Amino acid sequence: MKKTALSLSLLFLVALVSYAQLIKTSLTVTVRDELGNTAGDVSVKLFETEADYLAEKNPAAEGKTDAKGVVKFKNLKAIPYFVLARKGDKDNAGKGEATGKLEENKFNKVTIIIE
Repeated sequence: MKKTALSLSLLFLVALVSYAQLIKTSLTVTVRDELGNTAGDVSVKLFETEADYLAEKNPAAEGKTDAKGVVKFKNLKAIPYFVLARKGDKDNAGKGEATGKLEENKFNKVTIIIE
């Protein structure tokens, strides 16, 4: 009986570790306007350094928000990213908005305000 319980525990642990390795580090960005409404069709770029963010060059990833104001980035490094969101004359440029260090193999989230 003890052997069976130990075997099941080990099997569960192996399955859990395997599942964790399947999940890639990702970031979900929600963009809102100054009134708090979600903003669709917003260009969002992630930068690894503040210098690249300020110069708006060498984005590590880029995408556009959907109708609900959300864009998802997958397979990212577990580092902080500087986020630039822009739609027309509204953006968050120059505010130095950075995520915290992303948690590896987790679904990370951040909300950005454009004005």
